[in-house]
Amino acid sequence: MDRPATPAVSAAPAPEPFHRAAPGRPAVRGFLHRPASPERDGLVLTHGAGGNSSAKILVALGSAFAKSGLSVLRCDLPFRQERPKGPPFPPGAAHDREGLRQAVSELRSMLPRGRVYVGGQSYGGRQASLLLAEEPALADGLLLLSYPLHPPGRARELRTAHFPALRAPTLFAHGSQDPFGSLEEIETARALIPGPAALVAIEGAGHGLGRGTRAPEPATETIVRIVDAFLSLVTTEAVRHRP
Repeated sequence: MDRPATPAVSAAPAPEPFHRAAPGRPAVRGFLHRPASPERDGLVLTHGAGGNSSAKILVALGSAFAKSGLSVLRCDLPFRQERPKGPPFPPGAAHDREGLRQAVSELRSMLPRGRVYVGGQSYGGRQASLLLAEEPALADGLLLLSYPLHPPGRARELRTAHFPALRAPTLFAHGSQDPFGSLEEIETARALIPGPAALVAIEGAGHGLGRGTRAPEPATETIVRIVDAFLSLVTTEAVRHRP
């Protein structure tokens, strides 16, 4: 099958603040990137344990995906809405997933005829993957940025028990210098996923997907590679399963 063409790049409006709150459910707070063309598909992106929805990598990806035609909602997980700084507490992980589920629901309500994807950086990506393992029909694709495969220096403590339950197209973007998992370890883990999965390997990059200590944020080239690879993966699978 020929590789699907990447959608034409066009200017997109500036992201707008987003906030929705429903009784008894976690609030959804962040920023919404809308494409210049009519909205069809969308992506929910969230942050790592030490960041928030304004992390530079999320802003860059939000803008790049919007230019390629996707609506992107980058959102703060519940733990970050409760505290402006500090890591999440393990007992709150389920609540963070509930907040992410609510964000996907909000975006899907705006795009009733489109596909909705979900993903995140490090902790946020892990929670997104756990959520899709629990609810495979929740989203149509998964983007994992610097997946925290194991704690640094503790390679036996793998966070992959749920991978065999992942069915949606999954893209990993991972640096060769990431202490949370080597490229070889990510490839081994990727093989546990029964759904289609691919890897964008960034040589010389650390956990932030930037190369070197002086460039912790990803380069423009890296952002383009991630966007192109993800759109190619999910488009190929959509065509394959078209009635």
